[in-house]
Amino acid sequence: MDAIQNVLAAIVVLGLLITFHEFGHFWVARRCGVKVLRFSVGFGKPLWSRFDRHGTEYAIAAIPLGGYVKMLDEREGPVAEEELDRAFNRQGVWARIAIVAAGPLANFLLAIAAYWLIFVMGTSTVAPVIGPVAPDSPAARGGLASGQEIVAVQGDATPTWEAVNLELLSAIGADGSLEIATRDPERSDQATRRYQVPVSDWLVGQDPPQPLTTLGVTPWRPATPAVLGQVLDDGAAAQAGLQTGDRIVAVDGEPIGEWMAFVERVRANPGKTLTLRVERDAATREMSLTPQRREQDGEAIGYIGAGVEPVSWPESYRREIRFGPLDAVAEAVTRTGEMTVLTLDSIRKMLIGLISPSNLSGPITIARIAGETARSGLESFVAFMAYLSISLGVLNLLPIPVLDGGHLLYYVIELIRGRPVSEAAQSAGLRIGLALVGTLMVMALYFDLMRL
Repeated sequence: MDAIQNVLAAIVVLGLLITFHEFGHFWVARRCGVKVLRFSVGFGKPLWSRFDRHGTEYAIAAIPLGGYVKMLDEREGPVAEEELDRAFNRQGVWARIAIVAAGPLANFLLAIAAYWLIFVMGTSTVAPVIGPVAPDSPAARGGLASGQEIVAVQGDATPTWEAVNLELLSAIGADGSLEIATRDPERSDQATRRYQVPVSDWLVGQDPPQPLTTLGVTPWRPATPAVLGQVLDDGAAAQAGLQTGDRIVAVDGEPIGEWMAFVERVRANPGKTLTLRVERDAATREMSLTPQRREQDGEAIGYIGAGVEPVSWPESYRREIRFGPLDAVAEAVTRTGEMTVLTLDSIRKMLIGLISPSNLSGPITIARIAGETARSGLESFVAFMAYLSISLGVLNLLPIPVLDGGHLLYYVIELIRGRPVSEAAQSAGLRIGLALVGTLMVMALYFDLMRL
């Protein structure tokens, strides 16, 4: 079921992003006087189509992975004399630049719209408060301690753990130290302290990078007692007679303090009967529980079909991030800019060897993450779509022939030289571009399969 959801989520995300990209080309081409022959949502044989008064065919095709825009162009077929002025190749260089750049620009605008929606809807999160600090880790050597809230990394504000991770990722390759500012979330004076955390070749070569683990910190979480919050009707917990509200006190005579300790015992004993001491209605009783067996990552684990009772976070640790419609525009533009810079910097670091090429993601990883974010909720799904839209925009602006950036490179050269790049040079560039893009696609698919 998850696999089907992943595929459907990927179709929705990629279909929307690529269609919006092509709509950017279409919209600007129309305003530059270029005749658009077809705007297709999807590839392959059209399932439905109609023509408008401008002679443009709108089609929905069988393969729902994006779309394309076909313009009148002498390089792709004969053009009637009376329509030559409407052919793409007959337009001035600035018009061609505008039409080609409109696709990636549409992706950035879509990302801004997505982030705007997130900021206006608002999100509830928790402060990035440090939990356990690993001994002899960079965090420990730098003086960071449990209970501190990270408010900035390298001078940039970090209101959430996501922001902390992004700032730590943007510092890949750093040597010397990272400046981390903290405060005590329990105090009202908001006083901050700055620490210099020693690092060397920060996150270099990690696949994937694990900034918090490498730093040596674990996010703080409130204690989670081993109390059942839900019990599935057909699970091992229900068969054993466990009920919602039961507190697991001990397993096989060993005291159980927190939920994860109970989970670890269950996972480690598939098919083996465990003796539980359970507290219910102020009374203690013993019960037998036999975890069911299932495979996960090639390993047999136990599960019982039960969930934990949610715990409340202290009010001082809660954060509500919400902006008004106008303020959200500025925040959305800023976030899109930050993610664009991070994407470009990641490409640069991959080219110089600071980031492993194995971090490339292909369609399998995109589908998996799309499915996971869709199951997590609207906010996660929209945020993933925004990031993927930015990645698509950046990728298409790379100066590689066959991509929009390659065409823009030709047009810039044409502006400088005063004449178009020769057909022979463009043909050679096309072959090089196809080879580069094809190699990247094969590598991404290979690393996808390795992750499986």
